[in-house]
Amino acid sequence: MSSTSQQETGPLLLTQKRIWIIFSALIAGMLLASLDQTIVSTAMPTIVGQLGGVEHQTWITTAYLLATTIVMPIYGKLGDVFGRRNLFLFAIALFTIASIGCAFATDFWAFVIFRAIQGLGGGGLMILSQAIIADIVPASERGKYMGPLGGIFGLSAVAGPLLGGFFVDNLTWNWAFYINIPIGIAAFAVAWFTLTLPSKKATKRIDYFGIGLLSIATTCLIFFTDFGADPAEGWASPLTWAFGVGLVLAVTAFIMAERRAEDPIIPLSLFRNKIFINATAIGFTLGLGMFAALAFVPTFLQMSSGTSAAVSGLLMLPMMVGLMGMSIYSGIAISRTGKYKPYPIVGTIFTIAALLWMTTLTAETPIWVICVQLFLFGAGLGLIMQVIVLVVQNAVSADMIGTATSTNNYFREVGASLGVAVFGAIFTSRLTESLNETFTGFGSTPAQAGEASATIDPQTLAQLPEPLRDAIVADYANSLAPVFWYLVPFLVIALILAITLKHIPLSETSGMVARGEAIGGEDAERLQRERAGQTHDVGQEPDRR
Repeated sequence: MSSTSQQETGPLLLTQKRIWIIFSALIAGMLLASLDQTIVSTAMPTIVGQLGGVEHQTWITTAYLLATTIVMPIYGKLGDVFGRRNLFLFAIALFTIASIGCAFATDFWAFVIFRAIQGLGGGGLMILSQAIIADIVPASERGKYMGPLGGIFGLSAVAGPLLGGFFVDNLTWNWAFYINIPIGIAAFAVAWFTLTLPSKKATKRIDYFGIGLLSIATTCLIFFTDFGADPAEGWASPLTWAFGVGLVLAVTAFIMAERRAEDPIIPLSLFRNKIFINATAIGFTLGLGMFAALAFVPTFLQMSSGTSAAVSGLLMLPMMVGLMGMSIYSGIAISRTGKYKPYPIVGTIFTIAALLWMTTLTAETPIWVICVQLFLFGAGLGLIMQVIVLVVQNAVSADMIGTATSTNNYFREVGASLGVAVFGAIFTSRLTESLNETFTGFGSTPAQAGEASATIDPQTLAQLPEPLRDAIVADYANSLAPVFWYLVPFLVIALILAITLKHIPLSETSGMVARGEAIGGEDAERLQRERAGQTHDVGQEPDRR
């Protein structure tokens, strides 16, 4: 809807029917972004094996997360300034085009670049979906909608690996990206026809300098951890510390710039809001532990447990059930009771318990035990993820919803990027060293061992002699399971933060209604009937509560 048409017809009427129509567009966009995050995880061993990048496989996940992290505050702020509809459509289009690039990539680093471009679109889809919900639904009712949005991640956690596994086992890994093309076109069409939101014009100067400095700081942070944890560089490397110095300089310059900016990309006033700080810190520590575990579980199931890609995807089903079930349950319960504090506490306890249990994984661990572990892990995430976003949105004014939502997600993704980079590097360095020793022990030269380690994938593994295959399986198990121990302390910090989180009443007014852009609730339903000629009660001014 254009600004002109909005002025001619008055504020947007947020009837229940219109809310559900808009919600359908958000579901389509979230499905597109979240499905791609998980569909690659199962196909990753095959992708890196065929493109020759086993020792660099963390870059596939890091590139996507880095790009997503950089653009989150940008989408959030620009959505507050210009409106969210056109940005949402742009994000879908960018994501779909990048999927085509991934599907046809024949070089490992070209594939990584297209994954980064996918992240530029995926970050917008996640942020704008959450912000639009806050625009159209009051915080007191928002849990019923945030729950299904969180459940989409649970659905994708299973559908993605299942599809990825099916494609790897029966077609080619390229189909993991071909599938995004029709989904992206469908999501764009749904959003184009249903996402009727007002456009705006900027009244203040856009903080382009702040955007640039934030992007530089984020890039330096991720590269500092990546190169520091890389055995080829290490923490003593001049390149590693060049990125470290760049990070300090960029952060310092960013803080100084934001103090002077007319309309800062991340207003420093947010960090005077204690509830925002607490909830964002929970998101950061959760991201640090959660995504590092999620990124490598399918790899463990394929290589350490000896299952096929399709079976490893099916084994993620318990996690989906736990995440979807608890996400929807907590959303409904919060809308009914108005209380949100208990859920992050219980969710963090579940997640810690699951990680501790996962440290015992070996190639001999029974499948049913892995299923229970993943269910517990998913249930914990379902009680935390969307609740934290709701808490942040409820703690700020209506004109800051997009900025606060994106900043909260930004720090969660920073944690995720750090977790995947650092803990992925620990896993990869352990694995590469172990594989080289194994291949050398079976008669390969150091050069042959290095090449074999870099190109190993599930299909190649299945063709090796049984003693060598068993040794490689043991290498994967011994390299990954101990990494879960490093994640536990960060989740303990998240638990402490959840316990100290302050509770405030949930708002009864949606963002668009609070800004005067829409009329919601019973007033919207009544005015719609009046405009349709179903009632003649037009003399009363609507209540703008």
